[in-house]
Amino acid sequence: MTETFDAVDIIRTKRDRGTLSRAQIDWTIDAYTRGAIAEEQMSALNMAILLNGMNREEISAWTAAMIASGERMDFSGLRSPAGAVKATSDKHSTGGVGDKITLPLAPLVAVFGVAVPQLSGRGLGHTGGTLDKLESIPGWRAELSNAAMMRQLSEVGAVICAAGAGLAPADKKLYALRDVTGTVEAIPLIASSIMSKKIAEGTGSLVLDVKVGSGAFMKTEAMARELAETMVALGQDAGVHTVALLTNMATPLGLTAGNAIEVQESVEVLAGGGPEDVVELTVRLAEEMLAGAGVHDADPAAALRDGRAMDVWKKMISAQGGNPDAPLPQAKESEVIYAPADGVLVQLDALAVGVAAWRLGAGRARKEDAVQAGAGVRLHAKPGALVRAGEPLMTLLTDTPEKFERAREALADAVLIAPEGSRPDQQLVLARID
Repeated sequence: MTETFDAVDIIRTKRDRGTLSRAQIDWTIDAYTRGAIAEEQMSALNMAILLNGMNREEISAWTAAMIASGERMDFSGLRSPAGAVKATSDKHSTGGVGDKITLPLAPLVAVFGVAVPQLSGRGLGHTGGTLDKLESIPGWRAELSNAAMMRQLSEVGAVICAAGAGLAPADKKLYALRDVTGTVEAIPLIASSIMSKKIAEGTGSLVLDVKVGSGAFMKTEAMARELAETMVALGQDAGVHTVALLTNMATPLGLTAGNAIEVQESVEVLAGGGPEDVVELTVRLAEEMLAGAGVHDADPAAALRDGRAMDVWKKMISAQGGNPDAPLPQAKESEVIYAPADGVLVQLDALAVGVAAWRLGAGRARKEDAVQAGAGVRLHAKPGALVRAGEPLMTLLTDTPEKFERAREALADAVLIAPEGSRPDQQLVLARID
């Protein structure tokens, strides 16, 4: 087969800060997916993109080419059992520590007749994976056929499941390469990776939760804003109503970081309780998702308080083989970390807590690694709390006590206690981008 372009010429163009044409980009993604571009050549191109960037037209073309590498889902004809047409809305988080928001959010939005096709992933490194959390529920399964997904969206209104292999397969291959070549942080590649899957998924509107801070991939607000603006533009170019919130990930969300313990906390939120920050972000994202789907008179906070969201949660879990009333796994071993002094807790570093949970067994270093359902970190205080020396600050949980030492090492500088009267910055939503 005679190739339309030459990979080396394309690498040189981007190396020399040139602009790739749509035809060059279409060929590049197709040729790499079918093996006509070697791994080392795509590695070089990824690095050139990391160093020199892409303009909006290039990123849009790159995203469209990745979508074209696989199938596209279509929810435009989705109807309720009564025959009413259902709008769809989805949310994507760029990943954080204690970020269990998808669990209460999907059933909450479904209360108001908007279907939520939430395709989620598993965790890698210090950030938790939604599917890992849900798989701690006895019987629950992540893999669904497209037909089963459509049926559940029609009957229940919400589904959280794994993406099929046919959805943007070029992205899967590219992401694995970026992971081992130091190019994960390239904003054009992050944006196109996320948005190719979300656009191919076929949702009518999309809300992006772009995390900022130590526990996020974007450490500064400027980096997070650039990523958010890029993804919102990609959504607009594809005709998907897209907005983004920049949210604080300097501190873990809620009081848990793990799998089963995050499910437990999500159920508390669905029962009308739970930590204030988890409730606040769940409601705020629900409002954005509903508005994107054309629903403007809803009260998501009321639907958490009165049990309607819990009803949908139980139906959603049951529809995927899970038992929503079954006891969740618990870790066999625990160890408490105590406050070293009196004062106000002004810092609880999200990255440190996430690494500790990962080392305890809640996360994985490689995709094929297993996770412990009961492992993680349970927090007893958040920034702003008054603490006394010797009081519990957090409890470490694992089935393998030899993991405690390395988890403690990760937490060595995680906590900062200041004199009484100090006030930490606790703003949760930093900005909205549309």
